[in-house]
Amino acid sequence: MRSVRIGVDTGGTFTDVVAVDEQTGEIVTTKTPSTPANPADGFAAGVAKLGRLDVSAVVHGTTVATNQLLEDRISGLGFITTEGFEFVLEIARQSVPDGYGNSYFWVKPPRIVPVHLVRTVGGRLDHLGNEVWPFAEEQAVEVARWYRARGITTIGVCFLHSYANPGHERRMRDVLAREHPEAVVSLSSDVLREYREYERSVTTLVDAAVKPAMRRYLADVSARLGMPFSVMKSNGGILSAREVAHQPITTVLSGPAAGALGAALIASTAGHPSVITLDGGGTSTDVAVVVDGEPSITTEGSVGRYPCKIPMIDIVTVGAGGGSVAWISPEGTLKVGPRSAGADPGPLCYRRGGTEVTVTDAHVYLGRIPPHLLGGEIPLDYDAARMGIQALADKLGLTPERTAAGILEISAFNQSNAIRRLTVKRGLDVRDFPLVTFGGSGPLLACRLIDILGLPAVIVPPEPGNVSAFGLLTVDVKNDYVRTYVTRELSLQAAARIFGELEGQAAEELAREGFAEPVFARSADLRYYGQAYEVRVPAPAGPLDEEWRAEVLARFHDAHEKLYGYGYRDDPRQTVEWVNLRVSGIGPITRPAVRRNPYQRPDQQPGEGAAEEPATRRVVFEEAGEAPIHQRAALGHGAVVEGPAVIEEYGSTIPIHPGFTATVDEYGNVEVRRGPAEAHG
Repeated sequence: MRSVRIGVDTGGTFTDVVAVDEQTGEIVTTKTPSTPANPADGFAAGVAKLGRLDVSAVVHGTTVATNQLLEDRISGLGFITTEGFEFVLEIARQSVPDGYGNSYFWVKPPRIVPVHLVRTVGGRLDHLGNEVWPFAEEQAVEVARWYRARGITTIGVCFLHSYANPGHERRMRDVLAREHPEAVVSLSSDVLREYREYERSVTTLVDAAVKPAMRRYLADVSARLGMPFSVMKSNGGILSAREVAHQPITTVLSGPAAGALGAALIASTAGHPSVITLDGGGTSTDVAVVVDGEPSITTEGSVGRYPCKIPMIDIVTVGAGGGSVAWISPEGTLKVGPRSAGADPGPLCYRRGGTEVTVTDAHVYLGRIPPHLLGGEIPLDYDAARMGIQALADKLGLTPERTAAGILEISAFNQSNAIRRLTVKRGLDVRDFPLVTFGGSGPLLACRLIDILGLPAVIVPPEPGNVSAFGLLTVDVKNDYVRTYVTRELSLQAAARIFGELEGQAAEELAREGFAEPVFARSADLRYYGQAYEVRVPAPAGPLDEEWRAEVLARFHDAHEKLYGYGYRDDPRQTVEWVNLRVSGIGPITRPAVRRNPYQRPDQQPGEGAAEEPATRRVVFEEAGEAPIHQRAALGHGAVVEGPAVIEEYGSTIPIHPGFTATVDEYGNVEVRRGPAEAHG
């Protein structure tokens, strides 16, 4: 029995599993419905479907932390901060979500901790970490006992300027351990050693809030597996479940991050190093940008209404999945999402008690997906979808066909708006990027996205529903470390000391993961003096000298000009300010190779299509008609499918609209473009 590595990605509707043979590179995939009540049940069921295997490693992408935040399931959370700063959560940041011209009030995000559960402790550090007032030990004891008496067992601690000196926070942790040992505690100096008190406070509180649920879940999965496993992090790395239990906030975009990385590897192997990725699931759609093989990273992300200032792949999420609900607004207009029917009860066609029309129901009614999922494991009820759409159409005064098409059109525009948000924010032209679309529902709107956005092509990888699970097996072990160092006159000696400390911390933690020779990646956040926010640029390795300083500054000017359209490279009146120094500690793994077309038969020549004529069924595009239904497993390298047509496989479906052409490349990717095949060479 050969050794395999397994990736398990838990989504809102399905749990996807991929096993890779470490000797041959052979890949086996499967899917099973997710179990929202206890995701560990779906995890165990998915692994069990693979049968008996010699498993060497398991990597897991989880939505436990994400869902807790999106569903706002936070209660019984305490907050300890510096005396005089108890209202930092009210002060917050100003936010005008609808733009200055349309908003009459400053909109502040709601508090994550109610004011009556905030307590303060005396003591003060300055911005350099020097002690101005000593830590008030007696007051700290009173606070710990106050929380214990009220049964508050989840606590975040954020003291002023603790990014510069964690001493006071660590003393508070010692007091809590002594006086309130049941408490689960997060320190801001452990979670985010970076300035900006509001963001650091909320990020620390989010970490504390999800820690109990994540620890229970990881313990449950560990008990079922009977072996250690790793968890995908938002920053594009993995870490052992043992370590992740101490920093659960790092998993808030666990699954979507894996999808972006898997799609990036598949696309770059096929000759597309810069792409947009779109992961369409049952509940949501996640969009990311990949430039030269690397997804963009941000520390300005959020999950739900909570800012999470940790390094994460820059992903925009919209409620536009297969389970997104179609509804009529009070004004009488058709809307789609963001609410989802999810896996339970699911769409009407699932026949599990769902009562509302979803995007999947519209696809079923129009014949664009077959009357079953997962090769027949999940039958779909066409009549249930038809009746639901007919009832919705009657309320709107439209035909059922126009109502179903309208649902899909709104969903396509929701997805396209997410893509525009991400590309425009980074100064990128969406028309320059092919779109890699995956996930169970990702390829369903490919042709419409080409037209709406002017995309050159849409690329659908083989087995698109399992790309995120495959991505889990392509990821290095990675941890991020940051230290705020605000200065306009960078001391190379001080910077070298800070980088050395961060790299030492990274080496120590990676040694616990089994990496004796880690790789370090440096970066720095800079801004023009007077600006409020920074631009991050990579910093060279090696000794810090004047050449190193000049290289980082040049990279900053280039990045600022690309992002904002201007820079002050040659203006002596503009000073550059250094803000944060960062280190990523990386433990490299051996990535699985992307196979040549897994569907290619040994006797099949390039350009040769299916051996048999495809079946047909009624499919509605611009109008109803019979369309050929191709099985993707029968399409070899060079096969061409012209619309109208549908390409089906175990985990996903690709509708090819009239006027579009799909071509299979040597790796089995389906490339969809507008126009006939001859127009694309």
